[in-house]
Amino acid sequence: MKEKSTAHLLIIIFLFTVIIHAHLCSSINGVEEEEEIKRSDFPHGFLFGTATSSYQIEGGYLVDGKGLSNWDVFTHTHGNLLHGENGDICDDHYHRYLEDIQILHSLGVDAYRFSISWSRVLPRGRFGEVNLAGIKFYNKIIDNLLVKGIKPFVTLSHHEYPHELQDQYGAWLSPQIKEDFAHFAEICFKSFGDRVKHWMTINEPDLFISMAYIAGLYPPSHCSPPFGNCSVGNSDVEPLIAMHNMVLCHAKAAKLYHEHFQAQQGGSIGIVISGTYYESMTDKKIDKDAACRALAFTIGWVLDPLVFGDYPAEMRQYLGNELPQFSLEEIEYVKGSIDFIGLNHYTTSYSEDCLYSNCTEGADHAIKGYQQIKTDRDGILIGEPTAIDGMSVVPRGMEEIVDYVKERYNNIPMYITENGYSTPQGEDVSVKDILNDTKRIEYHKAYLAYLARAIRNGADVRGYFAWTLLDDFEWIFGYGARFGLYYVDPHTLDRIPKLSAMWYNSFLTKNDSFSREEDAYRDLLQDKYTIAHESLGKKAEI
Repeated sequence: MKEKSTAHLLIIIFLFTVIIHAHLCSSINGVEEEEEIKRSDFPHGFLFGTATSSYQIEGGYLVDGKGLSNWDVFTHTHGNLLHGENGDICDDHYHRYLEDIQILHSLGVDAYRFSISWSRVLPRGRFGEVNLAGIKFYNKIIDNLLVKGIKPFVTLSHHEYPHELQDQYGAWLSPQIKEDFAHFAEICFKSFGDRVKHWMTINEPDLFISMAYIAGLYPPSHCSPPFGNCSVGNSDVEPLIAMHNMVLCHAKAAKLYHEHFQAQQGGSIGIVISGTYYESMTDKKIDKDAACRALAFTIGWVLDPLVFGDYPAEMRQYLGNELPQFSLEEIEYVKGSIDFIGLNHYTTSYSEDCLYSNCTEGADHAIKGYQQIKTDRDGILIGEPTAIDGMSVVPRGMEEIVDYVKERYNNIPMYITENGYSTPQGEDVSVKDILNDTKRIEYHKAYLAYLARAIRNGADVRGYFAWTLLDDFEWIFGYGARFGLYYVDPHTLDRIPKLSAMWYNSFLTKNDSFSREEDAYRDLLQDKYTIAHESLGKKAEI
């Protein structure tokens, strides 16, 4: 009898283990059991759109008076990008913007987030004249969006600025940039603010600084050991200076808008953060504290000053006087300078303490709060990998990051300004494979399901922008990382809808429930999908 009971117990333990293992495997591969998501699951008036940035799609290199940007110079410097790629042509949006706006309209989006090329409007910053051709170009984009009923969401600086500012005084490392940024912002408010009702000052200052002034992988390529091996830079000091200037640039532009434009134009202004969520590697208190520090050293680094008037207490505790100080005058216009928060969210990582314990690897992530960031726990991945290392598919992170921002910042209105999936690439990937992007569909569905749940639980999120409309120039990854809903033929620049574009259109316009099976998508969208494939003919594999 005892043996029989023991056997039953072992069977139960075995089955329980299998169930737990299956749950963990589904979780780490980013395919957690999801509720079927529909547009009607979101509040009335909730906006859906797509997002792009100027350098990544426009092309038009030095066309019609555009000046050199930091990225123009960087990509034209031998050795900075693996394959020598650049943004000279990209998707040629500069000449094909009407076609792209028609694509947006056909998708059924409510809004479109794009950025203004600072060097197209002010080729030499405040050291030169306004380029009227640049003003005209963005006026045409805005006007044509509004004709189609699409709300423009405009970013002023998306990793890009006139190279002249780097030559003159070191760009973000100098307080002089505050004058340039305010000058640029004022020109944009005057030129476009009668029609643009949603402004974002700077895109992902935390990410840009990590890449440009810590790792040295973005222009101006400043870094120092152990973070990187650049010819110039100090990875401990310069990031703090650059962020301080970015925060003050945002605040000066917001002050200008609030005092001189908002009442008449009726818009709002915010900033966009890179919102990776960090989970504790273990249940140990030191690892839980490390995850909290990681969030404070990234999200809090940007948002705490703009909401509360100073850098996070977690940063002050460990960095002390190394952190710049805000004057009393600066606090007056820095604090409370955002009307909304733009949140770019793609992934979640594990965080492990490096402050009170020895890190086995990755200790160079100390700038993020004295902890190392990993995508696996005991060899088990946190989620399915994508084309970009460290950007795993972890849908639950959407709800967790939204809840974190909601709680820390008193539920200030939010927009998910970027969320998207980059298809893993390989030499045997064909155009047909790229178009048949079922994993991108599942990614958006799963992340949207968790976003809808966060909203039901009280988060004031007002919109969602899929990154990105078109396959584009993905910074140091060039054209190898594909996030687009549309494939762009590298030879003809023709825009060809992927299966995800068909799904997004149906989600936005028909409120349909979709089966997981690829055949169900094809049955629903067969005509358009067949046309897309036929338009490719028998093109060679890429």
